[in-house]
Amino acid sequence: MEGFLLHSRFHSGPAGSLHTRPPAEVLEATQLSHPRGLAEVRVEQLQVVHQPRSSEPVAALQDVDFEVGHGEFVSIVGPSGCGKTTLLDVIAGLVEPSGGRILINGTEVKDRKRHFGYMFQRDLLFPWRTIRDNVALGLEVLGSPKREARQSAIGILEKFGLAGFAHRYPSQLSGGMRQRAALMRTLLVNRQVLLLDEPFGALDALTRSQMQEWLLELWEKDHRTVIFVTHDVEEAIFLADRVLVMTARPGRIKTEANIELSRPRDYKVLTSAPFNELKALILKEIHAEISTLHIVESSG
Repeated sequence: MEGFLLHSRFHSGPAGSLHTRPPAEVLEATQLSHPRGLAEVRVEQLQVVHQPRSSEPVAALQDVDFEVGHGEFVSIVGPSGCGKTTLLDVIAGLVEPSGGRILINGTEVKDRKRHFGYMFQRDLLFPWRTIRDNVALGLEVLGSPKREARQSAIGILEKFGLAGFAHRYPSQLSGGMRQRAALMRTLLVNRQVLLLDEPFGALDALTRSQMQEWLLELWEKDHRTVIFVTHDVEEAIFLADRVLVMTARPGRIKTEANIELSRPRDYKVLTSAPFNELKALILKEIHAEISTLHIVESSG
């Protein structure tokens, strides 16, 4: 059956919509709902406080708790500035937290970079390198010989329909094709967990829709674990097994929504009643946080 289950950390309401649970109990219930077994990534009591040189400390993240099961696709949404990208940076090991810890398969790991494939908001393709050489770059950085890395790049370009553009340069490709190349570079380093930070945010609506369906096709083939940050609620629901909603800064996980829409999915699900009901509930949660932020700024 297509539908949803929405757990709120901070709000109460009638059965079937939002209800209050202590954070530990919410996490336990979420563990039981994971579709693919034990947690692969667990974030515990994560805190990030920035200390600018000439101003007061700024709390970016506070007491962030969640986990992602093996092979699960989780989307994260929230108000602008709530710390979504900072959260990915910490998970990836690019930023050290002020408190809390990250567990990978139940073990706290300090050097986390080698465990994740990370795709940033921009494609970050080098304009002087061909598409083949850009896709091969990740393997080269990891120490693979150039010849082997480029052969692997050709292989993945052939597999996903860009072999005819292997010797083109980024300026010769559309935005969608550049993003596909950037995603292939991320996939080629062969990490089980992918961190994707608004990878389609700069694309036009039609290209974005095509890229979403293409990403789901890739995910259906190997079910890598994905943590996907986006500001687009429709995109979050369409792609994910579960959507996490963050509070305004300092960011915490406010609401967890289990997406029970059947797979495989295509664009037709976007007009279904369960999809739009869930979209309305998540948007309500986000707008409540935006309103809270405006009140705090006005009182300040």
